[in-house]
Amino acid sequence: MTDSVYHHDSAADLARAIRAREISAVEALDQMLAREKRVNPPLNAVVTLNVEAARARAEAADEALAKGELWGPLHGLPITLKDTYDVVGLPTVCGDPSLRGYRPERNAIATQRLLDAGAIVYGKTNVPRMAQDIQSYNSVFGTSNNPWDTTRTPGGSSGGAAAAVAAGLTSFELGSDIGGSIRTPAHWCGVYGHKPSWGIVPLQGHIPGPPGTRSEPDLAVGGPLARSAADLRLVLDVVAGAGPLERGGWKLQLPPSRREKLSDFRVACHLDDSFCPVDQATRSRLEGLARGIEQAGGQVDYEPALPATLEEQAALYNQLLNAVIGAGVPTKLYKRMRAGAAFYKWTGRGQSPIGEFLRAATASHKDWARAHEQREKLREGWAHFFERYDVLITPVTPTPAIPHDQAGTVLSRTIHVDGQPRPYRDQFLWIAAATSAKLPATVAPAGRTADGLPVGVQIIAPYLEDHSSIRFAELLAEAGLGGYERPPL
Repeated sequence: MTDSVYHHDSAADLARAIRAREISAVEALDQMLAREKRVNPPLNAVVTLNVEAARARAEAADEALAKGELWGPLHGLPITLKDTYDVVGLPTVCGDPSLRGYRPERNAIATQRLLDAGAIVYGKTNVPRMAQDIQSYNSVFGTSNNPWDTTRTPGGSSGGAAAAVAAGLTSFELGSDIGGSIRTPAHWCGVYGHKPSWGIVPLQGHIPGPPGTRSEPDLAVGGPLARSAADLRLVLDVVAGAGPLERGGWKLQLPPSRREKLSDFRVACHLDDSFCPVDQATRSRLEGLARGIEQAGGQVDYEPALPATLEEQAALYNQLLNAVIGAGVPTKLYKRMRAGAAFYKWTGRGQSPIGEFLRAATASHKDWARAHEQREKLREGWAHFFERYDVLITPVTPTPAIPHDQAGTVLSRTIHVDGQPRPYRDQFLWIAAATSAKLPATVAPAGRTADGLPVGVQIIAPYLEDHSSIRFAELLAEAGLGGYERPPL
């Protein structure tokens, strides 16, 4: 198996080759390490390595196969993991200088499930500090670059992960997502990503929260990034399942895809919105995709009646998200934030971006409970919506990958949409509906702009029907409507 085929093919194909003894796990790892040495420097996607332990495990994997033992569906696959997941033998820094010395004593639950299925973790990939930006840079490991254009970001917070997948530096990756952190990097790097239904992939052993956190955060999920939709399904089926406190009483059994043919899918489209305009380059790619679905026989509705407007969904999402952020800050800072919220309200600036953030981040539990009730009513609305449709397709962000911009903050930066300045936080709005309503959302590569930048489509499915959005993504590629392409590197 040549380097060019292996590094850009699917994880499932490599796993089959290892099982068939066409390539050994040691050879696969050594080729991956050689490629990392060649390709990673201009990307800075992989930021820590554990070569000796990985090679020892690869040798053990080959010895097991020689005895007729198979560890699982990922047997012998060399992978990297986002530097938010605890892996014994590697630091979990999460881009934060205060965690430079943190060495976990046990694996994250998701990490352990990958290892139990046979994967070999050889390194970690870069993230923004504490996974809190849409660009992946920090003072510990520096800036990660997009493999399609190194003057641009690969996204965040799973930016290093998506860049590594796109560049063939890992068989697949496991990201996490509360603000589009799987979906945006997948879109910007031209790979597949899946944000699972909330609650099906345990996040114990993931930072943030701080090391040792046992509770499952609201909105946040862990999910795969890969070069094929089939690999999303492969990895999701490994990491999804009841957590340690639930497994005694229930077992996860996700339903199969609603449809098996593209022509059978009932597709709703929401491709632009005056509240968060989408640039022409992105919109034209998605409109072409929708026309392609129609030509393949799919039923496409361009003006579906959504359960709520994008503006309403974004407002609810921001309230729930900022409550999570506020709950995670130290007490001293939280008190300052409460004082700041009161000050902004008193000075009449409570509706400003900072004022809104401070208010939501320090809201009372009663306020949160009201927002949660609103969320549950919206979830009921989505359930009714998906009685009429099988999937909803939308943009992921208003633009393709943006140039690096590390000045200011998430609240003060701007982006440009068809030459017009827009708030940086617009990048978080199209992902809001699926996140706040706990819905699964798959991102599939949908082609490239005239400038050569990837464009992804977000495919939203009903709660717990993750296999429907993944299958739809798979069918798009089979119909010639997008799919993974090798970046210039």
